[in-house]
Amino acid sequence: MSQESLRFLGAADTVTGSRHLLEANGTRVLVDCGLFQGYKVLRERNRRPFPVAPESIDAVVLSHAHLDHSGYLPALVRDGFRGRIFASPGTVELCRIMLTDSAYLMEEEARHAASRHWSKHADPQPLYTSDDVRATLPQFSELAFDEHREVAPGVDARLVRAGHILGAAQVRLRTDDAQLHFTGDLGRASDPLMHAPAPLEPCDVLVTESTYGDRTHSAEDPADRLGDVIRRVTHKGGVVLIPAFAVGRTETVLLHLSRLRDRGLLPAVPVYLNSPMAVDVAAIYQRYPEEHRLERDELTRMYRLATRVTTADDSKLLNLRGGPMVIISASGMLTGGRILHHLREYGPDPRNAIVLTGFQAGGTRGARLIAGERVLRIFGEDVPIRAEVVSVDSMSAHPDADEMMDWLRAAPSAPSATYVTHGEPNAADALRVRITRELGWDVRVPDHSERVRLGGHEDPVLAVPTTARTGTRRSP
Repeated sequence: MSQESLRFLGAADTVTGSRHLLEANGTRVLVDCGLFQGYKVLRERNRRPFPVAPESIDAVVLSHAHLDHSGYLPALVRDGFRGRIFASPGTVELCRIMLTDSAYLMEEEARHAASRHWSKHADPQPLYTSDDVRATLPQFSELAFDEHREVAPGVDARLVRAGHILGAAQVRLRTDDAQLHFTGDLGRASDPLMHAPAPLEPCDVLVTESTYGDRTHSAEDPADRLGDVIRRVTHKGGVVLIPAFAVGRTETVLLHLSRLRDRGLLPAVPVYLNSPMAVDVAAIYQRYPEEHRLERDELTRMYRLATRVTTADDSKLLNLRGGPMVIISASGMLTGGRILHHLREYGPDPRNAIVLTGFQAGGTRGARLIAGERVLRIFGEDVPIRAEVVSVDSMSAHPDADEMMDWLRAAPSAPSATYVTHGEPNAADALRVRITRELGWDVRVPDHSERVRLGGHEDPVLAVPTTARTGTRRSP
């Protein structure tokens, strides 16, 4: 029986915290190293020691830069990981920005919690610091798309395009015994910004995302929906808040707004891009024209549409300005960032609107709004939300269930084993059922911390805490 195995250390019972550990040839390679987000029981996993000693991991291979796939890296390095972090050139550039911003927000939240006494901890600490990020960045190594690289003894890696966001990749690992394929987060064939994901190649083991595995995106034009909301709300002097991921979703929102303005369908109201990280990302998109569909002129025109807000003082001034206006700001699921300050200010006013443009993981403020909750806990206060809440799921950068099935169905052969991850339980199981019934593949949804032998023998394993400093850090 093969001694090679795969352990699902994250994104196995939820849509966040992507972490898959390959153990082969006496080495350990981690595919993705993400943060858990959403419910408190999930976020608390970020504070626990990593399930294996970080110094025992030989390499990390990243699918893309979103924090639920990369955001735990500074903690892993702080606690002993000394190997290389392999990622596409675009992902390396984005991680420099996103991890730096992540640490800054964590430090700010901890300081705010300590000064306002809204944390249950007497001395709230960030999960990691800016110093931890600075120590992490030198360990990144660029891996070009379609380049083969031995990332650890006996483990070959290759990245193929995933669409989704700039730099996003599907990860292929080859060992002596198996060819593994990790979808990461796939993009959509119809995405207006990014190219379609590369087709699935033959593999022995497939680990696939299932973010929208139980639903179909609306056929409505997201630009038309955005235009309708903005015209209606700003006509009465209101403020439109658009929480958006600083990488990917912000560009898509700006693209739709720019095209609306070209068609004369966007009212002459100010649009503010209040995300220093999103401002930095603009230059990266211009450096990688081969990864997206936009010509340079349209990309330039798109970014010129919005007034960029960089300083904290200018951000605070937006809360004094009032409507009519549009504010685009991170984070997309309302888990942190400057959007929370705007939500606290403008959320209680029924003249305003909150437009949710992407997937909202369970337990996040965005998911609570979609579920109908109208009181949100923000910075230790209960804030009533009387603003209109609008969800535009047709803007998602993830494929829906039908699109996932179309992509899987085009595979030249069936994998020996397929594991459905990166989805809420209902979504993951719904996709499992469809793959079983429509394709006849051997497929299952793994448990959190489960180990599977690459020979197909399952061996559930509980995560056993190892000595690490993460357990001593107190969250706000």
